Amino acid sequence: MDISAGIQASLAGRYASALFDLASEAGTVTAVESDLEKLEAGLSESPELKLLTTNPRVTRGQAEKALWGVSAIMGLSDLTQKFLGTLAQNRRLGQIPGIILAFRAIAAAQRGEVSAEVASAHALTDAQLADLKSKLTAREGRTVKLSTKVDPELLGGLVVTIGSKRIDGSIRTRLNSLAQAMKA
Repeated sequence: MDISAGIQASLAGRYASALFDLASEAGTVTAVESDLEKLEAGLSESPELKLLTTNPRVTRGQAEKALWGVSAIMGLSDLTQKFLGTLAQNRRLGQIPGIILAFRAIAAAQRGEVSAEVASAHALTDAQLADLKSKLTAREGRTVKLSTKVDPELLGGLVVTIGSKRIDGSIRTRLNSLAQAMKA
């Protein structure tokens, strides 16, 4: 597997790469990816859990014990539980969001997928999303996984971000370009 140098260079990327290797050996990549999604949702929904991972006053043992309980409640796999314990012992719980992002990138690359973020002024229908996905898949030459968000400030159109590439077809950008052209 070829992992980008950017992912390998970061601390979160090294942890994510190690977790991916362990999950691959155990054949549990999908389960770990699901676990990380649950953990990410838990961090965004629970200020207490987020505080647990970022508070320097929480000892390693306290953090490990608390995360063990949280992991059991969430139904996380043994590998993910042990990994969280390792993060707690190494005082790296604050790296969890970056580890989740890096793990997703590694898993997607392994599956031959690329992620695309689509911002639109209004929610897109399932048919529009399917059409966009097929066009982006044809353009990229590999499967595209879409994540969407609504940004009313765009006024209309789409802004698609795939890796470092950005396709801006929003009305806001077109109006700004027209205003700049009229000033010249």
